[in-house]
Amino acid sequence: MTDPILKRVAVRKYTKEQVAKEDVDKLIAAFQAAPCGMHQTDVMQMTAVEDSDLLVKIEKATSNACYGAPLLFVINVKKNNQFGLRDASVAAENLMVEATELNLGSVYLMAAASNLNSAKDLQKELGIDSDYETAVIVAVGHAAETPEEDRSNRYKVVRK
Repeated sequence: MTDPILKRVAVRKYTKEQVAKEDVDKLIAAFQAAPCGMHQTDVMQMTAVEDSDLLVKIEKATSNACYGAPLLFVINVKKNNQFGLRDASVAAENLMVEATELNLGSVYLMAAASNLNSAKDLQKELGIDSDYETAVIVAVGHAAETPEEDRSNRYKVVRK
């Protein structure tokens, strides 16, 4: 498999190596390219977190649910928006596929996002507007181990 969509797996163990600035820029571009419901681009925003002090604070607030990744993409959506959660999931997928293309590991984190919503001071420090909430966090980094699994027949598919 060479296609990043087919190659992407959930990585939950990372090295301490920082992600190159050029790769972070490419990941942000992938986020920006995500589709959005009804062209409502104002219902989603993201904070890219590389600062080690902030990463430690996020790990503490999320009970170490971000696996020590050196880069987190905190995707936030306007509260009570019809499309926000869907848009955030699509944007997260863009990030994870691009990470795979860049030979980086990633994982989609919903429970960590939920925990982060309880840390109001930290959300403020992350630049998250008060009328937004964190929908998902995507952890990214150099994989310390890459799980191998056959995903060719995971779901039932009906062809007619």
